[in-house]
Amino acid sequence: MPTKKKSSTRKYSPKASASVEREMKAMKQGKLKSGKSGKKVTNPKQAIAIGLSEARKAGAKVPKAPEKSTAKAS
Repeated sequence: MPTKKKSSTRKYSPKASASVEREMKAMKQGKLKSGKSGKKVTNPKQAIAIGLSEARKAGAKVPKAPEKSTAKAS
């Protein structure tokens, strides 16, 4: 079977990558705080999410944030 070619477009802009990198460094230094509570961020995934969120606000090319589901599974 022939393999599919992947698209050559970037998913994230270099500006977005720089934002995530900056937030990861701040997390590793213990300087990154959460938005509402102000607690120290220790989870790398949360640091990435903060970096991508800031990049979106700055107008960088970043895919849309996933929708939050509020319904609980029964």
